[in-house]
Amino acid sequence: MNNNAMEKIETVSVDELRSVQLQRIKKTLQHAYQNSPVYKKKFDDAGVHPDEFKSLEDLAKFPFTTKQDLRDNYPFGMFSVPQEQIVRVHASSGTTGQPTVVGYTQNDINTWSDVVARSLRAAGLTSKDIIQVSYGYGLFTGGLGAHYGVERLGATVIPMSGGQTERQAQLIHDFKPTALMVTPSYCLNIIEALEKKFGTAKSSIKTGVFGAEPWTNEMRKEIEDRLGINALDIYGLSEVMGPGVAMECLESKDGPTIWEDHFYPEIINPETGEVLADGELGELVFTTITKEGMPVIRYRTRDLTRLLPGTARTMRRMDKIVGRSDDMMIIRGVNVFPSQIEEQILQIQQLIPNYQIQICKQGHLDTLHIRTEMRKDSSDIMAHQLANQLKSQIKTMVGITVSVEVLPEGSLPRSEGKAQRVFDIRKSA
Repeated sequence: MNNNAMEKIETVSVDELRSVQLQRIKKTLQHAYQNSPVYKKKFDDAGVHPDEFKSLEDLAKFPFTTKQDLRDNYPFGMFSVPQEQIVRVHASSGTTGQPTVVGYTQNDINTWSDVVARSLRAAGLTSKDIIQVSYGYGLFTGGLGAHYGVERLGATVIPMSGGQTERQAQLIHDFKPTALMVTPSYCLNIIEALEKKFGTAKSSIKTGVFGAEPWTNEMRKEIEDRLGINALDIYGLSEVMGPGVAMECLESKDGPTIWEDHFYPEIINPETGEVLADGELGELVFTTITKEGMPVIRYRTRDLTRLLPGTARTMRRMDKIVGRSDDMMIIRGVNVFPSQIEEQILQIQQLIPNYQIQICKQGHLDTLHIRTEMRKDSSDIMAHQLANQLKSQIKTMVGITVSVEVLPEGSLPRSEGKAQRVFDIRKSA
């Protein structure tokens, strides 16, 4: 295939696209019902059968899937094929240190590679490009998801992974990549390292593909101005596939186009579950319509956005995510819940589970400052040791570096109802 050519499905009529979606959803519902005990029970409990799916509107009859379903069936209970057909597992962090696990067949890996390659083509990239992947490799879907997509495109991949900022800058200077795949906040750190050592005026990078955390148009402008590139938004989540569920197109730069031939989107009222019309703000819900290993039916992402008409492609776009319908924080691309922090505090006997989490800005990066209390019989020397211990545990279990302040008992306010644990002081700072 010509690397610049769009696939036919990207520009078919809306009617043709809806027809493809109808057939694929029908097949997916049957596959999930017949091969997943979890979905068979969910459908039976809801009094609905795949045969009742006759139109796209009928999808609303089927029950939602939530992150809790994945946790309840940890590790492999959501798989819909025999174990020997699963060629890879990924996992994302969970609220209790228990991750949500996803499994892929070889066909799923091929599909994922295809949608990431399609995403990169939409960003204007071809087999002639050299792409540095600075998302983390490992159980997180970002690194390997991006990597396979670059290879599928036929481009050259530099599998740098996250961290080692000085080395990131050095490789950009030496290897001359034309594109960078990274979280937007970490990109600013790389830019600073480049500016310090080499300057960015002659940077080889022309395109940035940024995902794994929400980012504003202000952040886009700053990155584009300082690095002299086009900064584009890639969207995905591991439960649905990984990066490459949706991608912003270079020619329009008006929000990620959802690859609707693989991922069927709905917007619901997060309170009532009612399906909302395109253009209305609500919670984004996805049904995978080509996945074999672990299809998800009406998965609640908790991301708040709206569906917009297609522009550069037939498929609909998603607006910028305005927030989440739960309390998750995204720090440097890692999902963090207050309960994860609380769990680590509770494991240290000398600490009291009264705490505050402050979301702060350190340079361009979001960071967390944890304030907690030690029991009355603890000394000042112990406060320093406890702070280091908690910091180390959070780094190990949650995967992020935080600052910790341990105060004497009674220092922090007590709540008389629902405790406010998280304080966003980025704007007031």
